[in-house]
Amino acid sequence: MQIPLQITVRDLPHSEALEAKIREKAAKLEGFHSRITSCRVTVEEMRKHHQQGRHFQVKVDLRVPGREVVASLAHDEDVYVALRDAFDAATRQLEEVARVQRGEIKAHDEGERGGAS
Repeated sequence: MQIPLQITVRDLPHSEALEAKIREKAAKLEGFHSRITSCRVTVEEMRKHHQQGRHFQVKVDLRVPGREVVASLAHDEDVYVALRDAFDAATRQLEEVARVQRGEIKAHDEGERGGAS
C-alpha cells in the first residue's frame, strides 16, 4: 500500500487483539490486488437505546487506481464476526475489480445494464 493502513475505533475500548486481526486481514487483501493504494478500516459500537446487547459496525474502504471499494457490515454481539464479514465482502469486490482490470470480464457502464429502453 502506498498509504499506511488507517484504523479507527469508535465507542469501543482499544484492543491489541482487534488491531492485530485488522492488520492481518488488510495484509491478505494485497494478495487479491497488488495495487491497493490505501485502506481505511473503521470499527464502531453502535448505540441504540431500544436494543439490548452490543451492535458493531465495520467499514473497509479501499482505493485502487481508478476505483474505490467500500464494504460495510454490522453484526450483533461479536465485533470479530462483523470484521470477518466486512473483509470478506471487500475481498469479493476487490477480486471483481481485479478481473475487470485484467480484462477477464467486460466492464459495463451503469446505463448499459439490463432493462429495455
